Amino acid sequence: MSADAPAEPRPLPPLEDLIEVLTLRDVGTAQIAVTDVQGRDAAESIGASSARVFEGRSQKMPHGRVFGGQVLAQCVMAAGITVRDLNDGDGARPIHSLHGYFMRPGDDTLPIRFAVEEMRDGNSFSTRRVHAVQKGAPIMSMVCSFQERAGGLDHQNAMPQVAGPDGLTSLADAFRGVDHPGARHIAESRPIELRPVESNMFLDAGPEQVATNHVWMRAVDRLPDDPLVHAAVLAYSSDYSLLEPVLRRHGLVWTDRRLRVASLDHSMWFHRDVRVDEWLLYAQQSPSAVSGRGLSIGEIFSEDGTLVATTAQEGMVRVKDL
Repeated sequence: MSADAPAEPRPLPPLEDLIEVLTLRDVGTAQIAVTDVQGRDAAESIGASSARVFEGRSQKMPHGRVFGGQVLAQCVMAAGITVRDLNDGDGARPIHSLHGYFMRPGDDTLPIRFAVEEMRDGNSFSTRRVHAVQKGAPIMSMVCSFQERAGGLDHQNAMPQVAGPDGLTSLADAFRGVDHPGARHIAESRPIELRPVESNMFLDAGPEQVATNHVWMRAVDRLPDDPLVHAAVLAYSSDYSLLEPVLRRHGLVWTDRRLRVASLDHSMWFHRDVRVDEWLLYAQQSPSAVSGRGLSIGEIFSEDGTLVATTAQEGMVRVKDL
């Protein structure tokens, strides 16, 4: 490097980097075109819509593909901004559910654009559809719903009785000092601290092949007080370990060279207020694996036992011969 060459910018601390990734830029509007099977304009019968378009950068990953949780979180932010703008920014309609499909791997060297269709704004609910687009093609499509806070029936499942986070080894500590790109990323670059209750699924599936898994998680530092940011970071965090009960049931670990794993879809229901910079227990179980796909269901509890969210994800889980 010459003396006159500019210095390489220092990487942001992991959580600051995530907040920057979630800070989307409004880049205008786009028209969503709908055609019939013959390619003719079907707007008259189906209805055309205009979408607000946002753009966000991607986080660098060791494998060069965008982390699915990042796209989930950015979709939540993009949709949430359009709902919040209806209420003069007061956040009166928090997100209560999302259902998304991963369609293509993302390139972590490129930004992603998010086209948000404002499907409906009723008296209590707002519905949005988000298309995450890169290189001119969708990499994810999501529908999500927001609701004004209201009273009503109230019950929840009890939190499982497992060891608390104190005394458990975090994944970052387990991989600190290991000279491998993936290990360095886990040890140094993740904005979410994960502490497995059972064995570390990168190294050991445990002695019992059971379809359950428990992980404590929280942001590595304090987050802004914005509820939309906390919802987005919770969606981000929920994608880390949700397929682990599928692997544990079959005695597999993430580092098994025969494994081919990819998330296919992701659903999430946000039940109660949450702070993701405080400890959360992610209780996961897999009811089924078949035809190269595994399904996992997760429940997320605050440390006091409050059920704050439920998740579901199906992933491609294949074991190839080497």
